[in-house]
Amino acid sequence: MSKHVAASRITAPQIRGRKGGEKLVCLTAYTAPMAALLDPHADLLLVGDSLGMVVHGLPSTVGVTLDMMILHGRAVMRGSSRALVVVDLPFGTYESDPATAYRAAVRVMQETGCQAVKVEACAGAAETTAFLVGRGIPVISHVGLRPQAANVDGGFKAKGRTDAERQRVLADARAADEAGAFAIVVEGVAASLADEITEAVSAPTIGIGASPRCDGQILVIDDMLGLFEWTPKFVRRYGDMRALISNAAEAYAADVRAGRFPGQAELYAFKTPAP
Repeated sequence: MSKHVAASRITAPQIRGRKGGEKLVCLTAYTAPMAALLDPHADLLLVGDSLGMVVHGLPSTVGVTLDMMILHGRAVMRGSSRALVVVDLPFGTYESDPATAYRAAVRVMQETGCQAVKVEACAGAAETTAFLVGRGIPVISHVGLRPQAANVDGGFKAKGRTDAERQRVLADARAADEAGAFAIVVEGVAASLADEITEAVSAPTIGIGASPRCDGQILVIDDMLGLFEWTPKFVRRYGDMRALISNAAEAYAADVRAGRFPGQAELYAFKTPAP
């Protein structure tokens, strides 16, 4: 039996069952080697549309396509065997109507083998979530700071700092919960609002720039590893891979230019044919 069979992995109901229990460990992953490294430690790996900025150098997530998500989703599935793998539905693939979202989600799940999809809160998102869940597609909702709405919001701005915003984000979370989302990502909101959402919904909350009282946490792996010079306020760097990679490349370049690489240990010798 393939190690990628869904039954061998953590399931959506198991994630939902962690509400109020052991904290959920979640990270983004975009490649097979990284997924393999993270898989033993993470309950959930998210193939986020953040890959557009992190991997492909786009200015926002708006330019990410379904084909891009599927390509990276396949890679993460090949590299992992334990964690639940969730793939973002990118901008433009789910907002217009539930049937359009269903076709996109089916393609993602069939072509990657992932266990669930994620959608950002927007007009009609709850209806779409219920439509997908009712047809066998587990859904994670995403409320608060919505990266796909950066053009409307004028950038990546924290939410819930005014009463009006607070009520809207709370309403989005409650609607997603009632629609059947098995978990809710809460991004970039005032900590007190994240706490209120966590108490108000039956689904576990996964915080990113939210509150330690959420039922779990997620970070973009490249931010956590320090691969970028700048990281958001809510990121804690657990490594300095930027310096490590730069220093390694500098040492390699010096060895090449000085003729020290390749050395005798890295060379192949001619084998004399046997008589």
